[in-house]
Amino acid sequence: MKLALGGVALLACIGLFFGIGLALAAHKFAVETDPLIEEVLESLAGAQCGGCGYPGCEGYAIAVVNDPDVSPNLCYPGKESVAERIAQLTGKKMAEMEDMIALVRCSRLEGRVSHKHEYIGFASCTAANLAFGGPSSCNYACIGLGECAQACPFDAITMKDSFPLVNPDKCVSCGTCVKSCPKQVIVLQSLKARVYVPCATKDLGKNVKKVCEVGCISCQICVKKCPAGAVGSENGLIQIDQQKCLAYGPDCHEVCVEKCPRDIFRKYDGRNVLARNTENRLKLAS
Repeated sequence: MKLALGGVALLACIGLFFGIGLALAAHKFAVETDPLIEEVLESLAGAQCGGCGYPGCEGYAIAVVNDPDVSPNLCYPGKESVAERIAQLTGKKMAEMEDMIALVRCSRLEGRVSHKHEYIGFASCTAANLAFGGPSSCNYACIGLGECAQACPFDAITMKDSFPLVNPDKCVSCGTCVKSCPKQVIVLQSLKARVYVPCATKDLGKNVKKVCEVGCISCQICVKKCPAGAVGSENGLIQIDQQKCLAYGPDCHEVCVEKCPRDIFRKYDGRNVLARNTENRLKLAS
């Protein structure tokens, strides 16, 4: 009995010794927290989406307080109200925020793109892409296994007939889906934009015609005819300078849309275009 009590006492003394040691170490090596960082952190949306480019909300809070070059308007889920609060706390000037939304630059369903093989493996777009570029006959088409929908922290993307549909009421333009897509067919589009091209192919026109009924054939007519010089081609991919298009005036986009022989250069009216695309895709799938 005395031996048992002695053992308990010894363990208690050891525990007390280590407890005091840990307390002293914690006090000595304690890192002081900047109250401003804490205040900024509490003001953020807390989505932990990484859309700001930093590892979580705390990473952005530290950066925006300590780095004078970090903008106060990078918390996309918080939008303008949060940006104004961060600008006020940090004494920084808030740049103009542009409303953006995720846009899928692919018309695989509409173009009736077939499969070149059946993919059997992990239900991951990244994994499928490693297997000969994915199952689609178009090397630049959305693979459709929903990696973007799984990555979206706001449940703004749903899959219908193996194709991602963006909910404009939930999308905050954090860009998480853009980073997750191995085909890079998801982009952030300005809601002020007048035109868009729902195709990201870089293939030659003759190859596109073989696999897709509507895909861009890189004929460059839109590039040549755009009166604002807002349309260009980078490595075979059509790109639109929306700022140039908007600055030219409301008549600029009409020419490009009308001249496109594949009807893949289209008018864009913000959130409404997503609803129409959803309806069209559902009709094609039925």
